[in-house]
Amino acid sequence: MFGANKGKSHTLDGKDLTIGIVQARFNETITDALAAACMAELIALGVEEDRIDHLKVPGALEVPVALQAMAEKNNYDALIALGCVIRGETYHFELVANESAAGVTRVSLDYQVPIANAIITTENLEQAVARQSEKGSDAARVVVEMCNLLDEI
Repeated sequence: MFGANKGKSHTLDGKDLTIGIVQARFNETITDALAAACMAELIALGVEEDRIDHLKVPGALEVPVALQAMAEKNNYDALIALGCVIRGETYHFELVANESAAGVTRVSLDYQVPIANAIITTENLEQAVARQSEKGSDAARVVVEMCNLLDEI
């Protein structure tokens, strides 16, 4: 039966899910838009608003430790990382983009909890604005799909 589910689309049923969101405040106009789109999509998928916990941290590098604290509580079916890293003139962009992504992945694997990484990395503000709503909605769909998938395994 290997590959029996290949190509199978999963239902997106957020009913009874509890979701934690960690949002970086840096580039807050972008991350606020990510959060708004994410919350709207979670609710559209059936996640009850009172079952969504939303925390803010200073920046993308602080997102993983907040996700870890949430994962340790074991109260969440899935978590979402929201942030925005825009390339500047120094190597700092690569450091923040790579280390925040590695931290998010590590928490997901260490705690076996689905985490949608919507810490967007762009060359400029215009690219960030163009992606803010889509990536926020995508993150919501990813965690709901992963929760539904893991329930099937």
